Amino acid sequence: MMQPELASDLKNHFLVAMPGMADPNFHGSVVYIADHSEKGALGLLINRPMDLDLGALFERIELSLAGTDIGASPVLFGGPVQTDRGFVLHRPVGNWSSSLRVTDEVALTSSKDVLEAVAAGTGPEQLLVTLGYAGWGPGQLEDEIAHNAWLTAPADAQLLFDVPVDKRLARAFALLGIDPAFLSSEAGHA
Repeated sequence: MMQPELASDLKNHFLVAMPGMADPNFHGSVVYIADHSEKGALGLLINRPMDLDLGALFERIELSLAGTDIGASPVLFGGPVQTDRGFVLHRPVGNWSSSLRVTDEVALTSSKDVLEAVAAGTGPEQLLVTLGYAGWGPGQLEDEIAHNAWLTAPADAQLLFDVPVDKRLARAFALLGIDPAFLSSEAGHA
């Protein structure tokens, strides 16, 4: 049975997939949890680059990134839900049409106005853009954690915004003080 105090304590945390994660959408992934309540959880995979960079994405939505150096940044596969929709994780929080304030520093925005501001050079200082998100129904994430699918760690903004995408999994394990080579996909009792 889920303890009531666990209902929202994974917001602003990372989920790090255990080596035995069978779901190909999540194998080897680091997920940032942007919202978690008794209604479920919403997160973004932060280490799955797509074959699309921000420059190409902005062209598709008819915005120009001229004068900025973020065009080569990868667009990330954020998860298997609504993969045709963009989500922008950013800091500072700012004031956008459709934002979820995760912390005092970080917000998740799904409205185009944040991208228009980026194109105009007035957007958030740091951001990552995903297509899609990961979602869990009530109690589903807690159940997956109880069955050793995920390790959890408090989120680190440096890992989110400064660490190269291909180094995020190793850095997330390092946050936990774990060498993934020593992890087993099997749960057991000593």
